[in-house]
Amino acid sequence: MELKNNWLAKNKGFHLRVLQLLNLRPEESDRTLLMFAFYTTTSIGLRWSEDTTVALFLEQYQASDLPWIYVASAILGTVLIFLYSWLQERLSSRWIIVAVAPFMFTILFLLREGLQYPLISVVTVFLLRLWVDASYVLNDLNISLAAGKLFNIREIKRTYPLVSSGMLLADIISGFSLPFLVLAVGLNRIIFPFASIFIILGAIIMAYITRNYRQAFPRTSETLTNRNNHHSTIRLNGPFRRYALLLFTFFVLLQFIGVFIDFQYLTQLQATYNNKEIATFLGIFGGVAGIFELLVQVFVSSRLIQRFGVFFAISILPTAVGILAPIIVIIFGSHFTASTHIFWGLVLLKFLDELIRYTLILSGAPLLFQAIPEKLRTNVQAISNGVAESVGVGVAGLFILGTLWLSTHILPTRDPILMLLLQTTAIACICLGVIWLLRSLYLHLLVYIAKQGKFESNDVDFLSLKQAVDKALTQKNTSEDRIAYVELLSELYPDKAVHVLAPLLSKQETYLQQLILEVILQKEANPAFLDYVVPLVSPSHQQTAPKVFASALRYIYLAQPEANLNELEQYLDKSQHSTIRATAAGLILRQGTTIQKNVAKKTLKRMLESKNEQERVNAVRALKEVVYLQELRIYIPNLLKDNSLRVRCAVLEMIAATHLEDYYSTLIKALQYKSTRPVAINALVKLENEVLELLNKLANNEYQSQTVRMQAWLTIGQIPTLEAVEILWKNLIKSRGITREHILMTLLRRQKDSEGFSRLDRFREQQIKHLIQEELKTLGEIYAAHTDLKTQGEFYAQYVEFKTQDLLESQKYSKKVFARCE
Repeated sequence: MELKNNWLAKNKGFHLRVLQLLNLRPEESDRTLLMFAFYTTTSIGLRWSEDTTVALFLEQYQASDLPWIYVASAILGTVLIFLYSWLQERLSSRWIIVAVAPFMFTILFLLREGLQYPLISVVTVFLLRLWVDASYVLNDLNISLAAGKLFNIREIKRTYPLVSSGMLLADIISGFSLPFLVLAVGLNRIIFPFASIFIILGAIIMAYITRNYRQAFPRTSETLTNRNNHHSTIRLNGPFRRYALLLFTFFVLLQFIGVFIDFQYLTQLQATYNNKEIATFLGIFGGVAGIFELLVQVFVSSRLIQRFGVFFAISILPTAVGILAPIIVIIFGSHFTASTHIFWGLVLLKFLDELIRYTLILSGAPLLFQAIPEKLRTNVQAISNGVAESVGVGVAGLFILGTLWLSTHILPTRDPILMLLLQTTAIACICLGVIWLLRSLYLHLLVYIAKQGKFESNDVDFLSLKQAVDKALTQKNTSEDRIAYVELLSELYPDKAVHVLAPLLSKQETYLQQLILEVILQKEANPAFLDYVVPLVSPSHQQTAPKVFASALRYIYLAQPEANLNELEQYLDKSQHSTIRATAAGLILRQGTTIQKNVAKKTLKRMLESKNEQERVNAVRALKEVVYLQELRIYIPNLLKDNSLRVRCAVLEMIAATHLEDYYSTLIKALQYKSTRPVAINALVKLENEVLELLNKLANNEYQSQTVRMQAWLTIGQIPTLEAVEILWKNLIKSRGITREHILMTLLRRQKDSEGFSRLDRFREQQIKHLIQEELKTLGEIYAAHTDLKTQGEFYAQYVEFKTQDLLESQKYSKKVFARCE
């Protein structure tokens, strides 16, 4: 037993290091690994099926027949998307997710068996190729739904890139193994049993996931939930509608580019190799591309997006296509009869398309949807990724058919490759224009969401936000827009906000200077930015507002712990504004000599005793920066009774900032009054575990009003510690009635906002089940009592009626008795 524990202890550290390297949390690792295994195994089977059916199709048909596959695939894909959604509303998501893989396998098996009958083999090959494309649609829907059930929004940002890399690993495994399978068993025997075995293995893994995490996959359908949420449906309008349409257009154009390249690539492939060689080439090509895709996904994608922005990342594909396609036309234009030359140019184009599409665009696309309101984001994303893909493939197929007809019947040239390459270049240029329009709307919508207080995500393109802030603060914008940009930047990227805002400080108006200084003072003062702050307190800036001057002064001396404080003494003079005096006194009390501190104390005492409300408020705020308050504590009781609400609130903030334990009970008392409640809640949350016991006593105090007790529970729920969660769970078990309701609401709100929440662990799940059983038992007892009293009331009323037959109002009396018994 001891050896086992030692082994676990040794490997636990290694396990945590691996998870840290993968940016995963321990509670997410099992689910992520299982989803990765499911995606990898299923994708291996589908990739084998795809390469095999492409080779079989090109053997039976001409490459010019491929557009019919694109059109039919788009129609079938759209039908399957709507069918999947329809089933999801009527059946359990667990059964749908598990049944998709066996359904794909069954159709593949039946169609593969049809290859053995020569009379229908030609039709069967067409249907096989079509069904493999449809299987990819079903598999993508399945993986998206399962990931949405298993992970919350914050978790999925960390886990989904790892899960989606299973497809890249599948490309490598299936690609390099396919040539050996072709040599060993031939094309006709790859789909069954080899590809089918991996698809069934993926179904088994998914069945295990839905069984092991059954609480994430309810047995009931989502119809009831959809009906309950129907009244809160929001429709896109104005700039949101335009942005959603641009997103839809962007993904349609991406499919245009992909289909055009794929058609030209397969056309040249058929002209170069026979059917078995085609399968071998596709396998090796997929394996090599998979290796590069995996390397780019792991080492390049996130770094490139972070450094250059999401719009730069998604524009790489149309830019590369727009440059490379004309080069192919120019270089190989005179050698179209020599298919080898154009073939390798199209192989390079296809390689770049897959490399960028499945790495940079796959990683950056979710960022584009952050400008859509939270309640509509999922629907817009589903339409843009699902419906747009089918529409793009179908319309691209029709365009290719039209181009082939023109090149055959009207235009003098009989080779459509030149025309298709020029069309691909034109589509790439249009796509770049759509990306430019998307970028112009992106930040405008984000700021609008932030103004409405509906912004909940921290997954926003930093470079685009930085450029928008620079533009907003250097050009003519409304004050509301400028403030919104600064607040959005500081909320999403607090560590990087200083680097963006500090260089813009001296050129801004007073209200923006104050806001920027407040933002950069939230972090530790950095001497590297002193050159931007020092000019605000120089003699040349005589018009600097007192609040801005005081904040700049504070930043300068906090960034230089060994600075000479003699210059600060001049700001203690009565002629200075009270904000500047208080700030200077606080800094001297923090860093000055004994003599300097005595002078500063006298200044603060005069301000605390002043009849001017603003002087008292500023003095109290200055005390937040003071480490020792022994000589100034005598003023706190009187300040807590001050006639000014602003002064009392400032004292509450100061108590929390300096951790004055003797006055924690004052914060609890302030929670009971509506006027001081918001400040008290913020102060108590900052103190975290130090006030948990006091809040617990207040919440359980039956002599307090329900409003006060509810506020206590809500305050505990906002404290971001495990001890606070434990207090909520312990009280949930022993509480009853309205108290239990308050605690449950607090837990639900906390776990919804928590990054670590995806599902309740087994212990918490059992607790919830026990509570449900208790509530049901209580309801049963109440109903039984009601039934018994009703029956007894009827018998008693009959007895009373029998005894009082001679009374004139016996009937009325019996009714009254019966009503009383009820």
